[in-house]
Amino acid sequence: LQAIDIQKKFGDNEVLKGVTVRVARGEVVAIIGRSGSGKSTLLRCLNHLETIDSGEIRIDGQAMVTTGADGAARYRTEKDLRGLCLKMGLVFQDYNLFPHYTVLRNIVAPQQLVLHRSRQEAEQKAMLLLEKVGLADKAGAYPCNLSGGQCQRVAIARALAMDPEILCFDEPTSALDPQLTQEVLCVIRQLAAEKRTMIVVTHEMNFARDVADHVIFMDGGTIAEEGSPQDVFGNPKNERTRAFLSRYSANS
Repeated sequence: LQAIDIQKKFGDNEVLKGVTVRVARGEVVAIIGRSGSGKSTLLRCLNHLETIDSGEIRIDGQAMVTTGADGAARYRTEKDLRGLCLKMGLVFQDYNLFPHYTVLRNIVAPQQLVLHRSRQEAEQKAMLLLEKVGLADKAGAYPCNLSGGQCQRVAIARALAMDPEILCFDEPTSALDPQLTQEVLCVIRQLAAEKRTMIVVTHEMNFARDVADHVIFMDGGTIAEEGSPQDVFGNPKNERTRAFLSRYSANS
């Protein structure tokens, strides 16, 4: 994935000020930073949940959006965008499960609707993924009967069921207590070990340091620093990065 010079405003509020991110196949990129630094907005732009004002986004070399000579973003046709967006999967911090569907149906329905899989094929895929995230015994349960950690693991299984080439996580543990956080991080660690391409927006610094191949620190809508976990955590060069990490260390 390539996102080049991404700019995004909400009214007069410039949220992304020329952000460039490149993600190689099989790489885990962690995006860290204070709340309001633009991390989630960037992820939503990459997944076409928000439109950018200018810049360029390419997935597998195919342009999702480019910028014309007039400086305005130009998106592909809706048909082309649908195909490109299927290459991306997104796990939200608040799960976004359908409360009136069982766990199994939450994973089956999108496969049938979007990928046009048969019910049998979709259910088979769903059960394999529920087993992978340790929830095969919860297939018939409803989200209201699950813990937050279990709901998030269902959401991960649902995203994986769509066979994305890039899996994105938007602060997947921010609504969870420490024990449930570890449940979810364990699943993401497992996916990283399988060399899945992932972008993870997270406040879990230990996770970012241990699992990511590349760490991006955002501050005020820009990338203030990026590099290997060893460089960003062990030898930060930017004063803003040092201040952020020292505050994290003091609170942990």
